Amino acid sequence: MSLSEKTGPLPANAPDALFDAVLTPHRSLGPKGFLIVMVGVSAISFAAGIAFLLKGAWPVFGFFGLDVLLVYLAFRANYRSARLYETVRLTEDAVEVRRVSPSGRETDWRFEPYWLRVEMDDPPAHDSELVLTSHGRRVAIGAFLTAEERLDFAKSLRDALAAWRARPA
Repeated sequence: MSLSEKTGPLPANAPDALFDAVLTPHRSLGPKGFLIVMVGVSAISFAAGIAFLLKGAWPVFGFFGLDVLLVYLAFRANYRSARLYETVRLTEDAVEVRRVSPSGRETDWRFEPYWLRVEMDDPPAHDSELVLTSHGRRVAIGAFLTAEERLDFAKSLRDALAAWRARPA
């Protein structure tokens, strides 16, 4: 699943998290599967290229190699985009959202938990956004998750915020 609880030690100066999650894009094809797909595509393209070569259509052979290269580049781009992730963290005094792009560029947002609204269509449509809003600021998160995963996350975050608001002052 693309939604996971964050594990590992917190920095020494970080406040304790009441809710801490990492959102990552799902990729179903691992390295071994990628190798199998590329070997299969290469073998089929090579065999088809040889067939055309034997029939005298030698220029077609190069186009089959180009197809393999394009499939490889498409997978590389897909795996690069999978390095995107978002973290959502609720502490005693803030909800912190961090988005890290595939290039490593970080964007941070900080919200006051008391005023934060978590908006999501229920039942979700395919294009339903999960949006955090507070004081005129809005941030859409989890765009790479399925609609059901976004809804599950929205419910979990709402529950954590409700528990934070209900705690004794």
